[in-house]
Amino acid sequence: MKAPRKLHIKSYGCQMNVYDAQRMVDTMANEGFVETATVDDADLVILNTCHIREKASEKVYSELGRLRITKEEAARNGRRMNIAVAGCVAQAEGNEIIRRAPVVDVVVGPQSYHHLPQLLTRASSHGRALETEFPLEDKFGFLPPPKPDAIRTRGISSFVTVQEGCDKFCTFCVVPYTRGAEVSRPVANIVEDVLRLADNGVREITLIGQNVNAYHGEGPDGRVWSLGTLLRRIADIPGIARIRYSTSHPRDVDDTLVAAHRDLPALMPFVHLPVQSGSDRILSAMNRRHTVGDYRRVLDRLRAARQDIAFSSDFIVGFPGETEEDFRATLALVTQIGYAGAYSFKYSPRPGTPAADMRETVSAAEMDQRLVRLQELIDSQQSAFNQAAIGNTVDVLFERTGRNPGQIVGRTAYLQPAHVLASPDIIGQVLPVKIETLERYSLLGQLAPSSSARANTPAYRQTPASPMTTGA
Repeated sequence: MKAPRKLHIKSYGCQMNVYDAQRMVDTMANEGFVETATVDDADLVILNTCHIREKASEKVYSELGRLRITKEEAARNGRRMNIAVAGCVAQAEGNEIIRRAPVVDVVVGPQSYHHLPQLLTRASSHGRALETEFPLEDKFGFLPPPKPDAIRTRGISSFVTVQEGCDKFCTFCVVPYTRGAEVSRPVANIVEDVLRLADNGVREITLIGQNVNAYHGEGPDGRVWSLGTLLRRIADIPGIARIRYSTSHPRDVDDTLVAAHRDLPALMPFVHLPVQSGSDRILSAMNRRHTVGDYRRVLDRLRAARQDIAFSSDFIVGFPGETEEDFRATLALVTQIGYAGAYSFKYSPRPGTPAADMRETVSAAEMDQRLVRLQELIDSQQSAFNQAAIGNTVDVLFERTGRNPGQIVGRTAYLQPAHVLASPDIIGQVLPVKIETLERYSLLGQLAPSSSARANTPAYRQTPASPMTTGA
């Protein structure tokens, strides 16, 4: 019997890339590949790239330099190694990758990775293969379903893509150019995916998209369904204990989504809602199409629907033209909202985006200084949010064994890691945990009687009178 070929995939960036990486593994499994955790014995290495973060391209070329040495060593041992670059850097810079990195055999954009087997065949006969066009066909219709063993190996939480692309055209963002226009999958196809996952032990589903709350897929009734309506259908699937979604845009939080947070216990009260800046002037320059007031009103609507809801966000520091006054407005917004956590980054230009041509830049030193100030504020809020859990009983979905003997690790409704000493039999269950201490960002506690916590309603959400929620 022929030994299976080995695939190693390294994925950068967003949740979409994590999902895409898994689907590439599923696709190549049908071609006789099995996944390996190491590069050295791989027959195929895929770099699944992200163009959002700073110096994304440079990191890819640096990794390709290391892979060139590994590929040459494999060749000396009589083994052929193929290298593919996929994802958003591949889409944006495909021809440049071909020119600069002869070690690469295949370059494929995020909308075409279902063609990987054919591209590898083409590369073997023609030397190299490039595909970065936006195909007319829906790639999801060509992707094989993941095998049951693969689902079970990946754990009790899973991503499901429901929407791709973006029509917002924020001036700093490459997503419309690398992922294309907004497109939503039909409800029936999404439900089929979730049913398969639930049948194989998945307990938590995160619906993902570049702009997930712009979802507008065709429902089984022939009508266009919103994300809120889709969430209600997912909540009806047996076995799914928790539902999340990411990433959202403030302009697309409609009444059906707010009502879903009010009505669905399985929908977690933790929303990632990027605002990017607390200055209306900078938001306009970013083409965000909302004001600070608009953003705060969205949070007010969600908090009115579910009082224990908490938020995370994204912030860009040093966008072209940002003054100290603009930055102070961001600090003021963070102080007023009170986040359970947030991601913050220094602005870096992306070729081809309107912001890349803006000349009123902020110095590197000023960006560094502002980022430190913002992150100190965010860290203090996250620390206060975590500290508030101590002494309370919260529901935890247990996911895996921990590093220490007898330790089982799960997550709260707010994605905080929680550790207890217990039997592995609890993996996959949602159980109440009495939180005793905090170790860095992880909560430590012990299992509590089931009656001591209400399902998905942690007791430690701070009251509106506290600093964490004042001003929203």
